[in-house]
Amino acid sequence: MADSAHSDQQTPVTRRGGGDPASRGRTTIADGVVEKIAGLAARDVVGVHAMGSGLSRTLGAVRDRVPGGGKSGVTRGVKAEVGEVQTALDLEIVVDYGVSISDVAGAVRENVIAAVERMTGLEVVEVNIAVSDVKLPDEEDEEPESRLQ
Repeated sequence: MADSAHSDQQTPVTRRGGGDPASRGRTTIADGVVEKIAGLAARDVVGVHAMGSGLSRTLGAVRDRVPGGGKSGVTRGVKAEVGEVQTALDLEIVVDYGVSISDVAGAVRENVIAAVERMTGLEVVEVNIAVSDVKLPDEEDEEPESRLQ
């Protein structure tokens, strides 16, 4: 009889880990990742001619020709501060002549916030936009000529 009483007891099941597997560990997202996402999202907006100031675009064009030359063109004009659950962004844009700057800035904000929040899960607390120039229809782009033949 003692054997049958012993066999009725259930052995406790030991669970390994604990909780949802997706919550085991921490995910960090580099500033550069958020900057790339925001830069691409901002460029998708009609009326945005370029990102960054004229000087940064000129220097960036030179750096792009040098291997390992620094920030890529995608992140030019974008600065992100990334925390554990939130991010803040500063963007510098050049708009096309004739567009409503406030409409373009609003569309950039919406597009950047949607892309960054969807792709990273971070809350975008602010997107500051500085319009550094207006691209006139007859202006040439400020790309320096290559000295290489």
